[in-house]
Amino acid sequence: MTLFRDDGIVLRTQKLGEADRIITLLTRGHGRVRAVARGVRRTSSKFGSRLEPFTHVDVQFFARGAELVGRGLPMCTQTETIAPYGQAIVTDYDRYTAGTVMLETAERFTDHEGEPGVQQYLLLVGGLRVLASGDHAPGLVLDAFLLRSLSVAGYAPSFSDCARCGMPGPNRFFSVAAGGTVCPDCRMPGSVVPSPEALVLLGALLTGDWATADAAESRHRREGSGLVSAYLHWHMERGLRSLRYVDRSGGDAPAPAVPAGRHPAPHAQPG
Repeated sequence: MTLFRDDGIVLRTQKLGEADRIITLLTRGHGRVRAVARGVRRTSSKFGSRLEPFTHVDVQFFARGAELVGRGLPMCTQTETIAPYGQAIVTDYDRYTAGTVMLETAERFTDHEGEPGVQQYLLLVGGLRVLASGDHAPGLVLDAFLLRSLSVAGYAPSFSDCARCGMPGPNRFFSVAAGGTVCPDCRMPGSVVPSPEALVLLGALLTGDWATADAAESRHRREGSGLVSAYLHWHMERGLRSLRYVDRSGGDAPAPAVPAGRHPAPHAQPG
């Protein structure tokens, strides 16, 4: 029998029996972990509210030897909140839908339970922190997260130099199959010609140049988001179901608040 402790982000929950839940977390030291939280659906539970999606928590797990190698599930025995990012995220439609895509992406890029995924974990923590702060538009935060998550997973796109031959940019053609911008000699069937402003925006999001990203026009943000979505879907075996709920209109009007119990994306809903 083993006790181990780790900090992580709650990715999703699902009901188990009458009062329990299975909690899926992306942790710093143990990668993606699924664990049982006993009695957290009871009103008398001391830490049920801490084990909700978007929450950054410090958790103690109890596991038998077999559970450490994947047979059975460990149990959450203690939980402390590090940062309740969900409080600022779930009441705003744009933040909530962007956040659910981030949670689903992080889970998809950590397919094997128990394998460390420190870079994805740190990327998710940072992304949720920026999303909750409201310092940047949710759509920009989401696209920056997706581009960096793809890069961590080994699919870094190029937005200037040719992705095939390395010819210095800027290059005007973009091919998801080739890995980003390509020169005329490396142009592939299906390549598109995005605006230079959209490519500059995507390069800024990938490198963290927020001054350039925040100054981008709505039409270039929409165009860039389309390229990010196409690139993401190309490198995943199946699409992200939560991405369909994201508002990509690029308008400046405030999004409606999400009423309690009416969250649109099922992936991160509490059980």
